[in-house]
Amino acid sequence: MTDPVSPNSDVNDSPSPENTPTQPVRRSSLARGLSSTAVLGAGDLAETPIHYGASLREQRVLAEKDGLVDLAHLRVLRLNGPDRLTWLNSITTQKIDNLAPGVSTETLVLDPNGRIEGWLRLVDDGEALWAISDLDTDATLDFLRKMVFMMRVEIEDLSDDYQCFGAITSLPEALPVTRTWSDPWPHIGSGSASYAQIDIGKDVAGTDHPGLETPFVIGIVKRSDLQGLSANSFDMAGFDAWEALRIAAWRPGRNEIDHKALVGELDLLRTAVHLAKGCYRGQEAVARVHNLGQPPRRLTFVHLDGSGHIAPDPGTEALAEVRGSERSVGALTSVTVHWELGPIGLAVVKRNLAPEAQLSFEIGDGERVIGAQETIVVPMREHESVLPARNKDVDARSQNR
Repeated sequence: MTDPVSPNSDVNDSPSPENTPTQPVRRSSLARGLSSTAVLGAGDLAETPIHYGASLREQRVLAEKDGLVDLAHLRVLRLNGPDRLTWLNSITTQKIDNLAPGVSTETLVLDPNGRIEGWLRLVDDGEALWAISDLDTDATLDFLRKMVFMMRVEIEDLSDDYQCFGAITSLPEALPVTRTWSDPWPHIGSGSASYAQIDIGKDVAGTDHPGLETPFVIGIVKRSDLQGLSANSFDMAGFDAWEALRIAAWRPGRNEIDHKALVGELDLLRTAVHLAKGCYRGQEAVARVHNLGQPPRRLTFVHLDGSGHIAPDPGTEALAEVRGSERSVGALTSVTVHWELGPIGLAVVKRNLAPEAQLSFEIGDGERVIGAQETIVVPMREHESVLPARNKDVDARSQNR
C-alpha cells in the first residue's frame, strides 16, 4: 500500500513490463542543493521532486496559478526539416500538416490494432517541431527514425540539454523558457470527438468539465540558462501536486496507458485524434470503433473512502459485484489525496460495468477501500448516422463509389 499523498515513488517511462530503470537518469537543474525539503522519486523520477514536505499546500499554490513544478523526467525531442509536419501527420493520429507556429497540440503513435504506443505533445516554432514525451520514448524514437525514409526530417533527442517545467495558465516570467506547450485539454479539436458523458456529441467542451479549471502549460528550458537560478526564487510544487490536479481534471496520463489501451477508452479523441485526415498506422481500428463499435473499457473518476487514511496503490485491481458475485472489473490507474476533493483516483474499467456500481480495492491484510464512480467515458455511445466524407487531399478514389 502507499502513502496517499505520494503515489509516485516508482514510475517508469514505459508501461511495458520489460522496461527497467537502467537508462541514465537526467539530473534536474533545480532539484538538488536548492531545497532541503525536496523529496525525490525513484526510477525515471529519481531526479524529479515528488513533494517539498507539504503536498496539499503545494496543490493549492499550483491550483491558484502561483506554483512551478520541476518535470525533469519529461523527454524533449526536436524535429527539423521542411517535411517535418507532413511526415509526422502521415504516421500519427493528429492532423498537424498545417500546424501554425506557436499552436500546441498532441498526437499518438498507435500499433496496427489501434493500441497506444507513444504520446507526443507538440509545438512548432516555424523552423522546428518541439515534442515532449514521457511514454515509452525510446521505442517511439526508434519507430520515428525507421519511418523517415527519404523525407527531409532530422530527429534530435535534446533531453540532456533541455528540461521541462509545469504550471497552471502561465509560467513565471523569471523562468528562461525556450518554448511553451499549452495543454489543449479538455477542448474538442476540429475533426475530433468527445466520448465523455459531460459533453458527448458537442463541438465544444462542456462548461462543467473540470479540466477547464486547470489549463496546464509546460515550458521547455535550456539547462544552461538555469545556471544561477535557485528553486528558492520560485514557489515550487512537487510532481504529486501536478498529478493531483491532473486526476481532478479527468486528464488521462501515462498511468492510464497499458499494453492494450485504445484512444476511445480514455477520451483522447477530443485532443489527440483527427477522425478524417487520412491513413496512419492504427487508423482503421480507430475508425471501426468510432463508427461501428464501442471501446471495451472506459475511464472513470473514483471518489475513494478516506476514513482509513490509506490509499490503494496505482495498479490495484478494481472489484465490483457483477451478476451476484464479486469480480475483477478493471484497475485503479492513478490515485491521490486532493486538497479539496480528498482521496480520488482514475480507473479503467470494463465498459459494461454499471456506472452506479460500487468499486472496492484491496490494501492488504484483508482490508479494502471503497470507491464511488463518477462517469467520464460513457458506457454506450450512439453512432453518427452520417460517416465522415473521404479526404480528397489524401484519397484520390471516386467519392461516388
